[in-house]
Amino acid sequence: MPRYVVGITGASGSIYGVRLVEELLKRKNEVHLVITQNGEKVLKYELGLDSEGLASRFAKYEEQGGVIKRYDINDLFAPIASGSFPADGMTIIPCSMSTLGFVANGMSCNLLHRAADVFIKEKRKIVIVPRETPLSPIHLENMLKLSRMGASIVAAMPAFYQHPETIEDMVDFVVGRVLDALDIKNELFNRWNGVD
Repeated sequence: MPRYVVGITGASGSIYGVRLVEELLKRKNEVHLVITQNGEKVLKYELGLDSEGLASRFAKYEEQGGVIKRYDINDLFAPIASGSFPADGMTIIPCSMSTLGFVANGMSCNLLHRAADVFIKEKRKIVIVPRETPLSPIHLENMLKLSRMGASIVAAMPAFYQHPETIEDMVDFVVGRVLDALDIKNELFNRWNGVD
C-alpha cells in the first residue's frame, strides 16, 4: 500500500488539505497526517471541523480500504521523523509562509518540519502548496530554494479555462495538480485540450 505524508498548516485554504487526504484515502493509500496548532484553528474556522469532525469525515474512506494515521505536531518520535521510514510522497497543503521558511532553511522545530527535512535529505518526492498573496521577496526566495532542492511548488491557484461552477471545482483543480505532482492519476479536473 503506498504511503503519503500530508501536512496541513495554518494558512487559509484548509479545504485543499482535507480534499487531498480524501482523494488519497479513496485510492486506498496509507496517509500519515500532521496538522499544526494553527492548522487546527483554521480547520475549525473555515470548515467547522475539529479532530472528531475530521475523523468522521475520513471514516467512510477508511471503511473502503484507506488507512489514516495522525500524529501530534510535537511527536518527534513518530515513524515519519526518520529517513528509514519508507514513503512514496509528501505534501504540505496549504503551506504557511512560516512553515515554508522553516523547511527551506532546514530548521526542524516540530514533526512537520522534520518530516519535510527527511524527504528533502532522502531526495523523495515532496510537494509544497503555498497559500499567500502577495508574495514577498523572502517568500519567493524560500520557494526557489526548495525548488532547487527538488521540491515541487504547486501554488494554490485555480484555473478558469475549465469554467468552474463551484468552489469545489476550483479546489479540485488544485488538488488534481498536486496529485499530478505526486504522479497519481486522477480525473479531478478537465484538462486543457486546446480550442476547436
